[in-house]
Amino acid sequence: MVKSSGYKMIGTNGLFFPILGFASIIAFIFLSFGDLLSVKYKNEISLSFVERNGTNFVVDDQLFYINGWNSYWFMDHAVHDHSRARIRTMLQAAAKMGLTVCRTWAFNDGDYNALQISPGQFDERVFQALDYVIAEAREVGIRLLLSLVNNLDAYGGKTQYVKWAWGEGVGLSPSNDSFFYDPSIRIYFKNYVKTILTRKNTITGIEYRDDPVIFGWELINEPRCITDRSGDTLQDWIEEMSTFIKSIDNKHLLTVGLEGFYGPKSPKRKRENPEFWAADMGVDFVRNSAPSTIDFASVHIYPDQWFKNKSLEGKLKFVADWMHSHIEDGDKILKKPVMFTEFGLSDLNKGFDPSQRDEFYKIVFDVIYESAKKKGAGGGSFAWQFLVEGMEDFNDDFGIVPWKRASTYRIITRHTCRLAKIHGVGMMITRNMKNICKGKW
Repeated sequence: MVKSSGYKMIGTNGLFFPILGFASIIAFIFLSFGDLLSVKYKNEISLSFVERNGTNFVVDDQLFYINGWNSYWFMDHAVHDHSRARIRTMLQAAAKMGLTVCRTWAFNDGDYNALQISPGQFDERVFQALDYVIAEAREVGIRLLLSLVNNLDAYGGKTQYVKWAWGEGVGLSPSNDSFFYDPSIRIYFKNYVKTILTRKNTITGIEYRDDPVIFGWELINEPRCITDRSGDTLQDWIEEMSTFIKSIDNKHLLTVGLEGFYGPKSPKRKRENPEFWAADMGVDFVRNSAPSTIDFASVHIYPDQWFKNKSLEGKLKFVADWMHSHIEDGDKILKKPVMFTEFGLSDLNKGFDPSQRDEFYKIVFDVIYESAKKKGAGGGSFAWQFLVEGMEDFNDDFGIVPWKRASTYRIITRHTCRLAKIHGVGMMITRNMKNICKGKW
């Protein structure tokens, strides 16, 4: 799914910190986040692996529903001294909201600050930045959902793999979709994945595949294979790569990274897909999520990108229907959890007001809460995207600094507390839960 031209792209490192206009906001931020820059690695928080039990996530045999977010930029910002502190600031701010899992990139292929410079060649400086991200998350008690490659061009993506193979004279085709079927590219990707999974963190001393702070792995962000609309090519790739990952790491959960579109043979393609084109992307939500090597399904929600002429009311109705449809698939067909790993509302919409985004967030959270009350397959949601102050150059039309808008902050923390109330404070891995939910139980 292609968002705005700035979507998930690297910008210049912005150093401008805007002066906040209201003394109350300044006081709030100072009191809440003034202690975030101290760097220690005490590993005080003990974490167990998140597992799957049917349609639910569990930790230590207790149900675990996720209130999460996206900060794709963590590894890139951890490379440089002047931007590294933003990772801890964001993680500690998230912990103060009761958030428990962050989705972020564990890839950067052949781009600025590339982790993988060329096939099988890694920049140790950037790898140590990823080590730092994982160590910081462990210190704060936030888990990470790590994505392994991009379907889009940002940060290299499958396009870069195709360029490498084509440049070395071993590629079958210059088509971006050859990423999924070219034997040489499959070898490139497997070598990359093995290197990531078996990496020994230079800070914690723990191999990634043995680290429970990693919630799980995502095969690819928003896969599409439009040159094979039947979906067979992508399905074969999913089955091969998920089997390969599980042969190396059977401790972590694995998902595909889907947007959630129903394929050409799905009975839901006309009724539930946003528009007719969605069935022609070479993907199918149910089929792609079905292999036993895939532990949970993933879905994205971008109504204003998928519809250009719907009213806000129509878009929000679609959001609720879209979510209910996929949770139903998780409950009745897949028998697996369903995670809404990206959701966002653009501020470029005509007549946009921040209250519209609040309403959108509330609908997403309400559907998750409905499912959680029934111990259903709606496993959690991840807002796209959260930033800290001074990151204007990295923002797109979906990003927010959540604590800068009091109403948004309340909606997020209210969702945290509702989930905690259902399944107990112990399920939400944060030091601040009692403070967060004081007066909200």
